[in-house]
Amino acid sequence: MNQRAPSKYGTQVIKPDDFDIFWGELLERSDKIPLNASLTLDSMRSTEQVEVFEVHYDSLNSLRVFGWYCLPRFRPRPLPARVFYPGYISEPTLPKAHAEQGYATFGAAPRGKLRSNRQFNPGYPGLLTHNLVDRQSYAYQGFYLDAIRVIDFLTEQPEVDSERIGIQGSSQGGALTLVAAALRPQVKAASVGAPYLTGVVDAIDLTRTYPYEEINDYLRLHPQNRDAMVKTWNYYDCINFADRIQCPIIVYIGLQDDVCPPETTYPLMDKIQSPEKKLYAYDGHGHDANHHVHDQVVDTFFDNQLKT
Repeated sequence: MNQRAPSKYGTQVIKPDDFDIFWGELLERSDKIPLNASLTLDSMRSTEQVEVFEVHYDSLNSLRVFGWYCLPRFRPRPLPARVFYPGYISEPTLPKAHAEQGYATFGAAPRGKLRSNRQFNPGYPGLLTHNLVDRQSYAYQGFYLDAIRVIDFLTEQPEVDSERIGIQGSSQGGALTLVAAALRPQVKAASVGAPYLTGVVDAIDLTRTYPYEEINDYLRLHPQNRDAMVKTWNYYDCINFADRIQCPIIVYIGLQDDVCPPETTYPLMDKIQSPEKKLYAYDGHGHDANHHVHDQVVDTFFDNQLKT
């Protein structure tokens, strides 16, 4: 068992020389795809204070992707926006409460999530190892691009102030937040909890819990594919996106997290280039990362970054 302090562990993650070219080509392909977004008012879920819309938009590989879009009914001027990205086994949130606070909000549902799983549904477990040894068709390629296209949707909406978009999520939602902050400079602020998909080749040695155990299960059956798995993951690991993050960002972790080991967050923080970054490390907490208390920190952070 590892006895080093989490901040001293380091990482085995290596950034490929053609990482930026790989993602540049993918973004170019993705950006050529029209969103063809549709908005349908959901009267049952709307309230006197908030309008709720079902959104669908096109993404990579001709997939149609879903999301919840919430707006305060009283909106005399363009609104700041907040995006909520989902965890690995959780489904998209319906962020009405934050719309009541004066935000345009979006609950993202990348491919495989409910209402986005008709054309692609590898399951949970399943997503993490779907086409694991082929970087060109690995499941997270489309998953990441679905997530960043939410930003494109928001910038097209006349009621949204495209200069005030914030994004957030915990676990896998934290990973999607990191990738979107790296690949979409329109993001003005980001909050990341217990980041998943960060230091993956380290995490599979540090923990035996799922979802990371999916990779260990796969390697027990296919030990000959370990090098290929590592090569694939070097193109998808959040540590390798981190040097492109320039916006203000806060990250929070639990020091006893056995799902997303805290050791993997410290190399991430080292790589993030934003001059405004802060790590909150909570002792005595696991994968919850003390979110019940920290949620107020997140709300204050976004109010300061997007409303002032």
